[in-house]
Amino acid sequence: MKSASPINQRLELAHSYVLHTNQNVFLTGKAGTGKTTFLHQIKQLSAKRLVVVAPTGVAAINAGGVTIHSLFQLPFGPIIPGAKQENRKFSREKIRLLRTLDLLVIDEISMVRADVLDGIDEVLRRYRYSQEPFGGVQLLLIGDMQQLPPVIRDDDWALLRPYYESGYFFSSHALRETPYVSIELTHIYRQADQRFINLLNGIREKTITAEGLADLNQRYVPDFTPNDRDGYITLATHNQTAQQINSQKLTDLTTRLHTYEAVVTDDFPEPMYPAEFSLELKVGAQVMFVKNDSSPDKQYYNGKIGQIAELGSDYVSVKCAGEFVPIVTGPVEWQNIRYSLDAKTGEIQSEIIGTFTQYPLRLAWAITIHKSQGLTFERAIIDAGRAFAHGQVYVALSRCKTLDGLVLRTPIPASSIKTEFDLERFHEDVQTKTPTEQHLHNAKRANQEQLLHDLFAFEQAAYLLSRVRKVVDDNVRTLPAPLVEQLNELQTTLTDKARVVGHRFRKQLPNYFGQEPLPEANTDLQQRIQKAGAYFKTVLADELLPLIYDAPTDTDNKQVRTDLLEALDELERELTTKLALFTRCAEGFDALAYLQVRNQAELAFMPNRKKVERAAGQPDKAPKAGDRSNRPSSLYFELLKWRGRMAEEHNSPAYFIMSQQTVTEIATKRPETIDALAKIKGVGKAKAKRIGDEILAIIEQNPADGRPDGPPAPKANVYAKAGEAPARKATNKADKEPVYEATLKLFLLGKSIAAIAELRGVTEQTIENHLTRCINLGLLPVEAVLSAEKLTLIYNTLGSKRPASLTDAVQQLDGLVSYTDLRFAYAAVGR
Repeated sequence: MKSASPINQRLELAHSYVLHTNQNVFLTGKAGTGKTTFLHQIKQLSAKRLVVVAPTGVAAINAGGVTIHSLFQLPFGPIIPGAKQENRKFSREKIRLLRTLDLLVIDEISMVRADVLDGIDEVLRRYRYSQEPFGGVQLLLIGDMQQLPPVIRDDDWALLRPYYESGYFFSSHALRETPYVSIELTHIYRQADQRFINLLNGIREKTITAEGLADLNQRYVPDFTPNDRDGYITLATHNQTAQQINSQKLTDLTTRLHTYEAVVTDDFPEPMYPAEFSLELKVGAQVMFVKNDSSPDKQYYNGKIGQIAELGSDYVSVKCAGEFVPIVTGPVEWQNIRYSLDAKTGEIQSEIIGTFTQYPLRLAWAITIHKSQGLTFERAIIDAGRAFAHGQVYVALSRCKTLDGLVLRTPIPASSIKTEFDLERFHEDVQTKTPTEQHLHNAKRANQEQLLHDLFAFEQAAYLLSRVRKVVDDNVRTLPAPLVEQLNELQTTLTDKARVVGHRFRKQLPNYFGQEPLPEANTDLQQRIQKAGAYFKTVLADELLPLIYDAPTDTDNKQVRTDLLEALDELERELTTKLALFTRCAEGFDALAYLQVRNQAELAFMPNRKKVERAAGQPDKAPKAGDRSNRPSSLYFELLKWRGRMAEEHNSPAYFIMSQQTVTEIATKRPETIDALAKIKGVGKAKAKRIGDEILAIIEQNPADGRPDGPPAPKANVYAKAGEAPARKATNKADKEPVYEATLKLFLLGKSIAAIAELRGVTEQTIENHLTRCINLGLLPVEAVLSAEKLTLIYNTLGSKRPASLTDAVQQLDGLVSYTDLRFAYAAVGR
């Protein structure tokens, strides 16, 4: 195989760092060295989960990404370190995306402010639960610091100056906390004339001599008036200058004016428009293509100049210099994308959230230097004598392919080639960060070693288990006693069979890491990993995860159950991901495969209880015994009905008669004698004597049917699939299930009122009415929808009789409860 040419070696080095290490990379290079091409290659080749962001809407559209501010929901003003920021609510989907992100690509980094980069850092640390810079996400920063700088208003800089040495990204506090390598692309593809390249390098590096500047200024042609057929475009420092030139030139043409309106769909904000919304053209107008031709013909590219030859109702014909056949184009589409997660594959996908359709053209007698960044022109008139920002002269000159195609409107004075001490110092620092092959080898090793350390560490699982235990300890009286025993067993197994063994294995890793081969290529280490993978796979699949699946979570307190299930779900997610990784490593360790499996497992995760709920709705997928959501027996329903009748008779809340935990235990144990009933927690001897005969009669009338007792789940025919309407079939009214019972079954599965309303295609108020009916009938304990605190407040303040006016009652309670809360509370006492 041929060795890489010197031209491609740095590109291959950059590829290796991005794909095979976790090292942050600053990819820089002169204009025209292929940075944008590299970005698009990484998007296609990387097995890592990545997103691309850019500082402006147009830059984001061109890079095929999103803006920094939209992804990270940052404020547009200055972000003061340590200051409390406006509360930004991230969707659950976006949080999952950030948590599983491997690589963050930031294009046009020269235009990103230091405080914005620190804002990104703060978001990633928070939502990835990590204090590592940028939450441990690998950064690929792409840009040329000798081009356009960040835009910072004077009043914004007055606020930021006490915290930052400069406004450039490299002054970011977070970036200074983490090492990065710098790879500079040196081969220029845009220009081939060495004389011109030398002049450009002199401008870029602020080393141009008086002789060099004089040589460049030979391109100053006083009163130069180009022939429109030659295709010259003027690059101006100020937008007003460019607009005046274009407007005057268009007015001077005597041909008919045509106006083409863009078509915008859905979410495509005006600041991100890549072309004019109202495009005014005349035959003979000089135009520039503002998009690459996506067709196989590749007739035009972003920045190609031509003249309007013909204008139709649905086409535009453009004649370009040196080409015999005109280019005919119709409207083309730009897409505004949003990153989202594919529900099936768990992969990050680019979701189209809006489109902008317009002819890919703009008037091009003139354009601002700022908007010309990234473009290439055959012929250009440079009006940079009033350059006001660092990099403007270099950006303008470097747009041209040849020195002969360049004309200066005014001579370039030495004063317009602006030097910034901060940039010069940064450039010197960048040179010291150029990596060697040995550094790359070490970075690969460090990445693989870290992944293996993480694999055999169970500290996160132990922490998540402690969160579960805290919920239980804080609410032990409302939770079933067997839960504590279950968690004790889980903790013992996790400690003895996972943490201790994992720690022992990690202590052996340095012996292998000290050997010459990388972990992926170390045969002895691979054999040890495969054996360890088989061991931990068994421990996780056969012991740890079943203990979570079987954990009893019944409680009358809805909030406690929610908190408990959330904590258990996070622990289950962690152990499920570990199981997927050890299953993969039982075949051998591969760093990229490891990342893919880890991310897929995290994103595809669904708690076992929800899998059971889904299976309960399909006859061919019955839930397994021991799962946290069991199917009902008729006894459970009858006991709830009895409790409701007793509550109504005694004019008291249902939970005063008997807690849901006690109802569940009776339905599960099915006591046959008064003494056996008295032993059930929540009953006791006295209550057993009072109600025993009634309870035993209910048990006798509802014989066991072979199913586990417990909270009900929906029948198999409630819905064929989530989101589908019930199947229509001819039934007698007497056989038809009451609508409130279908609602009850979905609610007892843990679905919210809003989710049930959406699923059934009705309003939330309708669902609330169904639940009120269920509470009144004794089918649903009121404490399943209201906290004990709210119930006590309502009954202590208003009594057990329903107020004449719910509005007055809400006001009397100072708005601490809602109308729905009151309806639920009084349904429980039968009023």
